[in-house]
Amino acid sequence: MRTVVQRVTSCTVTVDGKITGSIDRGILVYLGVGNSDSSKDIEYMVRKVTALRIFPDKEGRMNLSVKDIGGDILVVSQFTLCADTRKGNRPSYNNAALPETAEKMYNSFVAELKKTGLKIETGRFQASMMVDYINDGPVTILIDSKKTF
Repeated sequence: MRTVVQRVTSCTVTVDGKITGSIDRGILVYLGVGNSDSSKDIEYMVRKVTALRIFPDKEGRMNLSVKDIGGDILVVSQFTLCADTRKGNRPSYNNAALPETAEKMYNSFVAELKKTGLKIETGRFQASMMVDYINDGPVTILIDSKKTF
C-alpha cells in the first residue's frame, strides 16, 4: 500500500461538477492499493498517516501530527501510485490490486481512519476526480507499507 500525504490548508474533491469531499487544515492522502496488500497494510498505514509529525509546534518545528492538531483528512484513491516505471516509458500497473479488491481495501482504510474521531472526507472510488488544494509548506511525504523506500 502506498500513500502520498500532503499537508494542506484546504482541499476539495469534485466529481462530475459536484463536491464529494472538502476539508480545512489537515492532510490530503492519495491511497494506492497493491495486489499483495492485506489488513496489516491498512493497520500500518492508518497508524503512520495519523501519527506522522508534519505540523509545526510553537517553535515552528514539524513536531505535531494531524491528530495532535485536530486536523481533517481527505482520502483519494489513486491506483497510479502502484505504477512500475522501471522499464520503458509506459507505466505498468500490474502491481495494482484489481478494482474489486482495491475498493474493499480503500473502504476499510477509510473506516479505520473514521475510528480516530477526526473529520474524514473522501473522493469517489474509480471516478475521474478534480482535486483542488493548497499544499502548506509545501510538505509532501511518500509512505510505502512494504517499506521499499
